[in-house]
Amino acid sequence: MREYLKFYIDGQWVEPVELKTLDVENPATEEVAGKIALGSAADVDKAVMAARKAFPAWSQTSREERLDVLNRILVEYQKRFGDLAVAVTEEMGAPASLAQRAQVPIGMGHLSTAVEVLKTFKFEEERGPTLIVKEAIGVCSFITPWNWPLNQIVCKVAPAIATGCTMVLKPSEVAPFSGQIFAEIMHAAGVPAGVFNMVHGDGLGVGVPMSSHPEVDMVSFTGSTRAASRWPRTPPRPSSAWPRNWVARAPTSSSMMMPSPRAWPVASPP
Repeated sequence: MREYLKFYIDGQWVEPVELKTLDVENPATEEVAGKIALGSAADVDKAVMAARKAFPAWSQTSREERLDVLNRILVEYQKRFGDLAVAVTEEMGAPASLAQRAQVPIGMGHLSTAVEVLKTFKFEEERGPTLIVKEAIGVCSFITPWNWPLNQIVCKVAPAIATGCTMVLKPSEVAPFSGQIFAEIMHAAGVPAGVFNMVHGDGLGVGVPMSSHPEVDMVSFTGSTRAASRWPRTPPRPSSAWPRNWVARAPTSSSMMMPSPRAWPVASPP
């Protein structure tokens, strides 16, 4: 039986501030398949602050550096293909054939797409007399559901890595195994400390603090209307001139960028 009682924060596996656990059932067998720790607002704060600390350096990395990281993640993902397939089968009761032929491959597809898009993505663009500079939006909170877990995780994380954002992930507490292995993949790929963080937990204990933390710049949530209705749409942190961003379903690379306040004319208008 699986037992995941630590969170991935600032490049390390750390104990929760207060240990509370949840049994995870395999829906196909209705038997307990594992146990996870449930995080709290205090754990979320540690993860968000790690992401905030990492953001200045990561957001200034070059296209080539981010491509290198994405390619390393893809290599490690491929190494763990079999482990991910077994995890998806256990956590969501998916047939093994579906896990192997669709659930796991779709994550590889998102990583490959991020690599190809990043190769030619225009971070600077001239429009008439104006130069538009697109910059990473900041710290992102990613909250994902139980169905198609790797699809939802990777289609959020890969564009964030590509665009220079840092992040905190909360996988579904009823299907957390693939998210745990994905965090192990990120660690094995050498993603810089604080760029990617993961906290297990439920909506009230972790989802709400992630969606309302003053140091979070963007929230990407895929899940039920019932869950989303519990989360406050708080104003942005006082130091930010940009509004909090909410993205339904999967974000794109464009949604994780913002026009720079430093955009300037490249020529005087006639």
